[in-house]
Amino acid sequence: MLPQRLTLVTLGVADVSASRSFYERLGFEAAGIEDETVTFFRLGGTVLAIFGRKALAEDAGVPDEGAGFRGVSLAINLASEAEVDEALQHAEACGGAIVQPARKVFWGGYSGYFADPDGHLWEIAYNPLCPLDEKGHMQLPAPRKAQ
Repeated sequence: MLPQRLTLVTLGVADVSASRSFYERLGFEAAGIEDETVTFFRLGGTVLAIFGRKALAEDAGVPDEGAGFRGVSLAINLASEAEVDEALQHAEACGGAIVQPARKVFWGGYSGYFADPDGHLWEIAYNPLCPLDEKGHMQLPAPRKAQ
């Protein structure tokens, strides 16, 4: 059985240096173990790594093809709709592309999306159903008991 946690997300990028600069403009602080091939950012208990796309594909033993929708998005949940709007404006000012402006969504929250320079999607959301704790972690409802 695998433990229920996510420790590291690695994004394959065209240019590690350019991506590092983009994420630093967003306000992410690089850890001290990066070099020209990889950079790590601490994200409150999870680590984000940016690594050359071709090198990542080689490491995983898969072809380096395709550039469209990857079937994955990353998300940052915030405490209010106003914070979502501010975060999306900041991402755009740092070079991100707004792909879905913030709006009220079907599940009762408020969210929008931006893409980083390599097209990786980030959702910025306010979810009133899952409030954030003092560390900014989502608080999920307790699991339903089987009957």
